[in-house]
Amino acid sequence: MGLAQEKLLLAHSGGIDSSVLAHLLLTEKIPFSVAHCNFQLREKESDEDAFFVKNWCEVNQIRHHAKRFDTLQYKIEHKLGTQEAARTLRYQWFESLREIHDYTAVLTAHHLNDQLESFLMYSTRGTGLNGLLGIPESDWVRRPLLSVTKEEIRAYAKDHQILWREDSSNDTEDYLRNQFRHSVVASIVSIQPKALLNFKTTLNHLTAANDFIQAQLRELKSKIFFKNSDSTTILLSTLDALPQKEFCIHHWFSPLGFASSEVLKLLQAPKGKALYSATHRLMRERDSFVLSLVAEDEISEFHFEIETPKTQLPISLKWEVQVNEGKIYKNTFLAALDKKKLKKTLLLRKYQKGDYFYPTGMQGKKLLSKFFKDEKYSTLQKEAQWILCSGDQIVWVVGKRCDNRFAANETTEEILLMKCEL
Repeated sequence: MGLAQEKLLLAHSGGIDSSVLAHLLLTEKIPFSVAHCNFQLREKESDEDAFFVKNWCEVNQIRHHAKRFDTLQYKIEHKLGTQEAARTLRYQWFESLREIHDYTAVLTAHHLNDQLESFLMYSTRGTGLNGLLGIPESDWVRRPLLSVTKEEIRAYAKDHQILWREDSSNDTEDYLRNQFRHSVVASIVSIQPKALLNFKTTLNHLTAANDFIQAQLRELKSKIFFKNSDSTTILLSTLDALPQKEFCIHHWFSPLGFASSEVLKLLQAPKGKALYSATHRLMRERDSFVLSLVAEDEISEFHFEIETPKTQLPISLKWEVQVNEGKIYKNTFLAALDKKKLKKTLLLRKYQKGDYFYPTGMQGKKLLSKFFKDEKYSTLQKEAQWILCSGDQIVWVVGKRCDNRFAANETTEEILLMKCEL
């Protein structure tokens, strides 16, 4: 099974599928622990399932974890279906057990019949190729029986005299999966006895096709997406020219929380428009999209004292006071300021609409927005730019240009020399 080197946690319901998987692990002498969920959906029967699993673990000297869930209350609070609520609670608990006890993988006993049921259910919902690939595995959720039929599981249980618990809810039509199991899959198998084996072949073909498509998507993405230090630039001309543009956009942007229809609209939007998801922002620039993470609770203003040079600031800003000796400073990362004209407390902040200053080397005042435009700033560059102020007046567009009103000149007695290492 290739699992001997893992620290395994088996999701054991007490039913035939997980009982067979548990027996296989014991037979192969693969160490594992057990986790049992009591969702309290079948009253006494649920408690008897929990006792059955606990007793089996004690007899076989298997480490056992068990948890009771108020599934119906969780379902109401989160407005979920019963099975979705149970699934969410189950995997949240498995994840916490994994973190606490360092399990490297959780095993479930899903099988080929489950795969076919999922395939049929998702195909009626208008799913894409990923939805047709059956029940997915992940880095830490493994499903060793996915290629095994229910009939093979029952035969194995009979041959090895394995005991298990029957779940009465499997016989009802209360859940959509049960309806597909009893009314659709059973009919398909009765018409075509080899349906499950043929379906296994279909899954292999679909998986191969999906692997090829994903490889092509990665190759295309490498020619369009360019990673920067704090963002990703996406070339619009290349993106817009793709023959299957909407398909590609869906696969690249939907995992980030963006609807493909909204990204397509953004392609035609003017510069400065943006889309936001819970984690990312997609900004329309002149010739590109700029993708960046959404900052969490970013502090945009910092007050500090000139006499306290070791203040913690968001950028590396150092300063010292010098006697004016007539030296000319032309490095944009240096600001030579007239200390006498500055307040004791300075403010480091981000750009605000309506900001203006009197740039050195120019006459008169200039809107900061116009300065940014002349400097060909992108939206992200504007948002990243720090502004040094004395009171409500701009002193220095940090790393770019000082304000004439505060720049040191021949009459300056003491120069506050500030250096920025961006």
